[in-house]
Amino acid sequence: MEAPPVTMMPVTGGTINMMEYLLQGSVLDHSLESLIHRLRGLCDNMEPETFVDHEMVFLLKGQQASPFVLRARRSLDRAGAPWHLRYLGQPEMGDKNRHALVRNCVDIATSENLTDFLMEMGFRMDHEFVARGHLFRKGIMKIVVYKIFRILVPGNTDNTEALSLSYLVELSVVAPAGQDMVSDDMRNFAEQLKPLVHLEKIDPKRLM
Repeated sequence: MEAPPVTMMPVTGGTINMMEYLLQGSVLDHSLESLIHRLRGLCDNMEPETFVDHEMVFLLKGQQASPFVLRARRSLDRAGAPWHLRYLGQPEMGDKNRHALVRNCVDIATSENLTDFLMEMGFRMDHEFVARGHLFRKGIMKIVVYKIFRILVPGNTDNTEALSLSYLVELSVVAPAGQDMVSDDMRNFAEQLKPLVHLEKIDPKRLM
């Protein structure tokens, strides 16, 4: 659930080692409009982009202790948009002075037969969900406010229910390795969103 929507993720090429810098938080449904109003005043785009995405999480179990995880995502409200395949590495927890979680990030656009390809490779779908929300931009920073919906009937994205009474909020930057100064800009931006939302450096392992 930590992955932002496919419509906002850059497609990178070559051999550049890209890293994702991430801060996360949440707001209750009744606070959503206040947060959107604040973001309109702070971000480059006063009117946010909206998205409805379907994400499937695939696992490949091998001899290693934990399975290899890939995420396949497609847009439900933009006809003809490519599928996206995303890999997120383990968080780098060595530097306690970093103000954001940092992890390796690989994101590529693919054809619509992505899920068939993954199944042929031996992957199995673990779970799927629909994400609906808003996307703001501030320079190279991306702010996503979205709600997760559970899919009640496997594969039927029209039959869903909200997973909670809150919206996830993610502030992220995708940049080449070593650009740790971006976490300072992210912290400064996050401070301007308080007390509406508290964006934090969250280790996913601590949530398991």
